[in-house]
Amino acid sequence: MAAMELDFTDSELQRYSRHILLREVGAVGQARLRAARVLVVGAGGLGSPLALYLAAAGVGTIGLLDHDVLELSNLQRQVAHATARIGQPKVDSAAEAVRAINPEVTLELHPRRLDAEAAEELIPRYDVVCDGTDNFPTRFLLGDACHLLGKPLVSAAVLRFEGQLSVFRGHEGGAFPCHRCLHPEMPPEGLVPSCSEAGVLGAVVGVMGTLQATEVLKLLLGVGEGMAGRLLLWDALDMRFRDVRLRRDPACPLCGPGATIRDLSAHRVAPSLVCAAP
Repeated sequence: MAAMELDFTDSELQRYSRHILLREVGAVGQARLRAARVLVVGAGGLGSPLALYLAAAGVGTIGLLDHDVLELSNLQRQVAHATARIGQPKVDSAAEAVRAINPEVTLELHPRRLDAEAAEELIPRYDVVCDGTDNFPTRFLLGDACHLLGKPLVSAAVLRFEGQLSVFRGHEGGAFPCHRCLHPEMPPEGLVPSCSEAGVLGAVVGVMGTLQATEVLKLLLGVGEGMAGRLLLWDALDMRFRDVRLRRDPACPLCGPGATIRDLSAHRVAPSLVCAAP
C-alpha cells in the first residue's frame, strides 16, 4: 500500500467526518483508505454497490474491469448505471456514477476481458481484489490468480433469492483456506444455472455487493473479524443468515503441499466475462 499522509483538506475532513469519528477508523484509518488500491472485477450487480461504497468511503484508487456494454435488462439490479447510458461500456458508465459521488477518487478503467494475461498484468497493482463476476471459469481464474499473485480476494455470488460471501487469503498460509479448498473443481457445464437463466432479485445483489464493500474496508483498515475462513450464506426469502467455517484442505490442488496449480497456464484460453455481474 502507498505511504500514508495525514494532511487532509477541509473538503476531505468534512466528507469523511463520520469515519474519522469512529475509534476504529480515525484520521490514520482514513489515510489508509486514501492510500489503498482496490480492483473491482465486474461493473454490474455486485460491482455497482461495491464501487459506489468504496468511492464514498474514500478508497484512493479504484480499478474497474469489465468488457461488457450496458443493456436495459441490467438496470433491474446494476444501480451504478442509468437508462440514458444504455449502450455505453459499463466501465465508463460506472465511472460516471463513481465520480458523481466522489470526484477525489482516482479511477483506473480496464475495458477488457479477464483472461490470464490481464490477471497477471493487473492484479499485482492492487492491494485487494473483488470478484463481481457470475461465471465459474472466470471465478476460478480470478481465485487462482489472486492466490498465486499473493492478493486477498473478496468474493460474493448471488442466484435467485440467495447470496454467499467469503474472503480468500490462502496465500498467507496458516489456517486460511483458498477458494479451491471450497470448490476444488468447476461444476459440470449447465449444472448451476446463470442469473440470466434462473433469475435474481435485484435487491439481493445489492446487499451482497454492500457486504463485499464492508469486508474490503475492514481488510484495508485492519479492524474486526473478517470472512477469511468463513462462508456467509443468506436466504433472503426466509431472511436467514448462516455462517459456515471453512477449513484448509490438505489435498487442495492450489494451496495444499502437493499443489498441482502453480501458474496460470491452464487458464491461457479463458472465456470472456459473459455477464460481468449477476
